[in-house]
Amino acid sequence: MPRFLSFALLGVALLNNLASGFSHSNIMPLPTSSSLRLPLQHKPRPSMQTNSDAIGTYAKITSPLLVRGGARAMANENVNEAAAYDLNLSTGKVIASLWGTCGVAYILIKAIKRVVPIALEPFMTGEGVVPLTNVQLAAYILTCLWFAYVEGYKGFQRKFSPLVVSRSFTLQPSLSTIHHVILAPFYSMGLFHATRKRMIVSWSVSVGVTAIVAAVKRFPYPWRNIVDAGVVVGLTWGTVSILGGYIISLVTGIAPIGVDPSLPEKN
Repeated sequence: MPRFLSFALLGVALLNNLASGFSHSNIMPLPTSSSLRLPLQHKPRPSMQTNSDAIGTYAKITSPLLVRGGARAMANENVNEAAAYDLNLSTGKVIASLWGTCGVAYILIKAIKRVVPIALEPFMTGEGVVPLTNVQLAAYILTCLWFAYVEGYKGFQRKFSPLVVSRSFTLQPSLSTIHHVILAPFYSMGLFHATRKRMIVSWSVSVGVTAIVAAVKRFPYPWRNIVDAGVVVGLTWGTVSILGGYIISLVTGIAPIGVDPSLPEKN
């Protein structure tokens, strides 16, 4: 089961590009000068408002760069606009988000640990090990580069990793349903309590990855090793991007920029 989950993570990150299109990104467009304009017409007079009140007024800068942690982008006439709020971190929220994010990273690390020996087998010295030919070595390098870009950068860094971090910060032990907190890693992956589209993509990919894993296991030497080498590169990139994104959000107190956590609509 853990092996299936690790490859399911890989598939969610990689094949999510196929579901939404490689040209599409969860990251909103860069702000224009008009979108960063402060609401000067609402500027309070100094004599009628304290400094703390003024700070609260100007904290909500209309910009597509910042989205409230755990909240959906405001659905207004301009869907690219969102208000800037911090995560309002509490001890419980930090612990829950840490469990959610690090739980996903742990699954990835376990997968990397299992696949690394297979990926490095062609370079081992020992009886029965056949060195790679020049063509196979070129395929090995190109596969690693392809997985680094398509899976690591496009799949994880641009889509799956920000989603995991963003959803993990929506967990609040005092407000969230108990099973959301207990199953925080799977919640953060969008496998449940998500929009219909998000869950369809996540579960469909998870089921599809089962067939892909079975097929790769049947590849002859060294092609299975070559594919596994790319998997190691992609998963390593993904792990670093998840942990790095979480640390950045934790330090700055701001959710991943322009990322919709795909939470279901409240009735």
